[in-house]
Amino acid sequence: MPILPELAPMVARVNAARAHLPDASTPVAERRAVIHRGMDQRAGSVALPAPPTTTTDHRVAVDAEHITVRSYRPHRHGRLAAHVYVHGGGWWLGELQHRDAVCATLAADAGCVVFSVAHRLAPEHRFPIPVCDCYAALRWVVDNADALGVDAARLSIGGDSSGANLAAATAMLTRDSGRPHLLAQVLEIPVLDLTMSQPSVHEAAGAVVLTGAELAANIEQYCDAGDRRHPYASPLLADDLAGLPPALIMTAEYDILRDEGAAYGRRLSESGGAAEVVEWAGHVHGSHEMTAVLESARAWQARVAGFLRDRYAASR
Repeated sequence: MPILPELAPMVARVNAARAHLPDASTPVAERRAVIHRGMDQRAGSVALPAPPTTTTDHRVAVDAEHITVRSYRPHRHGRLAAHVYVHGGGWWLGELQHRDAVCATLAADAGCVVFSVAHRLAPEHRFPIPVCDCYAALRWVVDNADALGVDAARLSIGGDSSGANLAAATAMLTRDSGRPHLLAQVLEIPVLDLTMSQPSVHEAAGAVVLTGAELAANIEQYCDAGDRRHPYASPLLADDLAGLPPALIMTAEYDILRDEGAAYGRRLSESGGAAEVVEWAGHVHGSHEMTAVLESARAWQARVAGFLRDRYAASR
């Protein structure tokens, strides 16, 4: 089907904005600040207002530094399941407030505490530092489960775009290290092959929001060429995908990353795991957040919440 008509204004704005963004010669911090201002405006206009949750920022020690993990707790009693969420942004962009509505809605609808990770950003902090940050956040949730009021036995991870890459890598690192146990992973519009070898990456028709050139530039900022086949950089290229948690993988029809999600789902299933891949017709990269505009974006978010609810319930 064609791109959803409600998305046409957003796609036009994205394409028009490209001409006015600072070029690569501009210092990273300056470019990031300009793009973040646009992301601030978009976050406040495309998503439905967040339901009431108790939101708290926590400082989590990582190496000799600290990162922020923001928790969203629904107004429910008792120990709740915990979901660690990693935002997208090409590994070099993104702030916690850009996903406030998504995380609060997921907490309320899935009945869990969502922990959103402000991992350190590339290119100042390149691979594998962001993966290590996400794993540290996951371990911190488990180690502080009593104080946080969560059930460490009901733990999941997820993210979108580059955040889905980090979530998948963290799930793999968790398997390899033997702890903690994850019940599920949710990978939304994931980038899973940093060698850019999947067919859809080269489809011009799909490059309506994220282009191949932009993806290549993001990868360049994040990961050295010699590391791009490492399983924690490109989970799709890992030799062994056995023993990973059940996955819900959400892709968009008009997204150059579409094939990566589908291929990862196939490989997880072939490795004996459980994986469900859902391709959303008419959607583009990032349109799953547009719950104030798209009924299907609301259905997308409900599908994620339902998947997690089912996984948490099955573990009781």
